[in-house]
Amino acid sequence: MATLTRAPARTAAASARTGNRYGVRYAGSERLFNRVTLGVLLALALLWLAPLAWALATSIRTPAELATDPTAWISDNPTLANYREVLGAGRIPYWYVNSFITSALTTLLTVCTASLAAFALSRLRFRYRRPVFLLILAGVMIPPQLLMIPHFQTLQITGMLNTYWAVILPQVPNVVAVFVFKQFFDGIPVELTDAARADGASWLRIYWQIVMPLSRPAISAVTIFVFVWSWNNFLWPLLAVTDPQMMTLPVGLTSVQDAFGLPQAQLMASAVLGALPLLTVFLFFQRRIVEGIAGTGLK
Repeated sequence: MATLTRAPARTAAASARTGNRYGVRYAGSERLFNRVTLGVLLALALLWLAPLAWALATSIRTPAELATDPTAWISDNPTLANYREVLGAGRIPYWYVNSFITSALTTLLTVCTASLAAFALSRLRFRYRRPVFLLILAGVMIPPQLLMIPHFQTLQITGMLNTYWAVILPQVPNVVAVFVFKQFFDGIPVELTDAARADGASWLRIYWQIVMPLSRPAISAVTIFVFVWSWNNFLWPLLAVTDPQMMTLPVGLTSVQDAFGLPQAQLMASAVLGALPLLTVFLFFQRRIVEGIAGTGLK
């Protein structure tokens, strides 16, 4: 009997010791993992922020300081003269307007076309629906550079080169946006659309008044990503637009070097001005970006 009463006590004590040991090990490994991830995050943040900080520090230095020590970070006499010179002598205001118009229209058309295509794939029942969806997804494997020559020849034949539409139209078809919208639409209960159909609502009304209002996280994510991608796009606008008055900001900034020779401060001021809108978008809409990614299943 004594054996029977002592055995559970020894087992409990051993379990407690084992549990504590594993708990200590688990807590130690968790702290180590947190420190490693924190170190990786700090390293990536420094790699991303250091060039931007150096460009900002260089853009407010005087030519005499740059000639004396080009690698210094701190300026004794910070000035905004480089920004005034770039904004006054160049076409940056025109390039800002061109970039905003092309990026905004590209984003608007992409959201409209991708959401309509995703709605058809998610809610309508038609023959070969799955092969059509797989065919659209196969577009991800086609490099954009492969389509540039056909796009260029098409726009050249139609006389649309050096126009806003030459920059906008080839960027509108976006397979990733269709996939994001479809994934989100699939999560909306089918009973909602079935009830609306039973009440006599058309598919267009269901799309506009039921599905789209419920898809704000997906709309926000696609809007932000397409706008940023279109704003930073360099290669296609470089081919489609040769008129300096119609250039977008990334393409126009490449001519700043020719306009000013090789002034380091003006070049850095131009780079900061080019990155300023995207930094503003990120700072004001970073919560929307995270919510959009989490809501569309891309986390």
